[in-house]
Amino acid sequence: MANQNHQTGIHHITALASHPTRNVRFYTNILGLRLIKRTVNFDDPSVWHLYYGDGTGTPGSILTFFPYPGLGPGRHGNGQAVEIAFAIPQTALAFWIDRLVVNRINFEGPFERFGQTWIRFRDPDGLQLELVADATAPDITPWTAMPVPPEYAIRGFHGITLWEDNPEDTTRLLIDILGYRAAGREDNRQRFIARSDNAPARIIDIRHTPGFWRGASGAGTVHHIAFRAGNDDIQAQIHEQVAQAGLTVTPVRDRAYFRSIYFREPGGVLFEVATDTPGFTIDEPVEQLGSALKLPA
Repeated sequence: MANQNHQTGIHHITALASHPTRNVRFYTNILGLRLIKRTVNFDDPSVWHLYYGDGTGTPGSILTFFPYPGLGPGRHGNGQAVEIAFAIPQTALAFWIDRLVVNRINFEGPFERFGQTWIRFRDPDGLQLELVADATAPDITPWTAMPVPPEYAIRGFHGITLWEDNPEDTTRLLIDILGYRAAGREDNRQRFIARSDNAPARIIDIRHTPGFWRGASGAGTVHHIAFRAGNDDIQAQIHEQVAQAGLTVTPVRDRAYFRSIYFREPGGVLFEVATDTPGFTIDEPVEQLGSALKLPA
C-alpha cells in the first residue's frame, strides 16, 4: 500500500503546443500565470520547455509545455488525460466569464459537477481547460506583475480528468500506490482525492468512456501528469511498487528542478513521479524566475 504520510497530489502537468509565442501570450496575458522557467526538453534539447505557475512555482500550480512549431493537432480520446481543471475562488467566477468574453474566448457553462460550478474552454491549440469555483482553493504566492488581480487569480490545479475504456486497473494504481481514495461518482465520472488533506491539486477524475476512440498525440493534448513525491525515499518506494505491479518504470532522471521516474498506467496515460526538491529557485532567484533561458549541463 502507498505510504500515507507523504504529500500527495499533482506536481505538474505537461502538454504539447504548436506556437511558443502564442502559448506564452495566452497563459500569461489571458490566464495570468507566471512564466517561471524557460528551458529545453531534456530528452530533445531542440525544443523549448516552458513552465507556468504561481509566483514561486509551487508544486500543484505548474503547467508546462513542449511547443513544437507547426505541430498538427492531436485527438482527444481514451488513454489520455484530457480536461485540466484550475481552481479559482468562489467569488471569481463572474470575473472569469467576463474576461473570457472580452478576450473572445468561447466557453461552455456555467455547469454543476460534484456540487461545484465550472466553466470549460480551450487554449489556442485546443487543450481542454476548466475553471472551478472552489471554496477550498488554496492561497497562492502572489506575483506582483500578474495581469489578474490576486483576489481573482487562478489558485493552481483543481485536478485533471483521465478518459479510460477499462478503468479498474488504473483505479487500483491510484489507490494502492499513489495514495488516493475513492470519493464518489457522478454520471460516467469517478472521483479520486489525494489523502493529504491540505495538498493542492488533489483530484483525479476518471471518465469511463467504453468504446470511444483512442487519443492521438499532437498539439492541444496532455503529454504526461506528474505526481508529487515528498522526498527521494518516497519516490524509491513508489518505483518499487510500480515495478512489482508489472509496469515498466524508468530509472530516476535528474530534471534539475526535480528528480523523476516515468511509467504508463494500465490505460496508457504517461505518469511521472517528481520530487518537490530542489525547486525552481536553484538557478534563479524568485524575483527573476523565467527571465532567462536556463540550459542543463
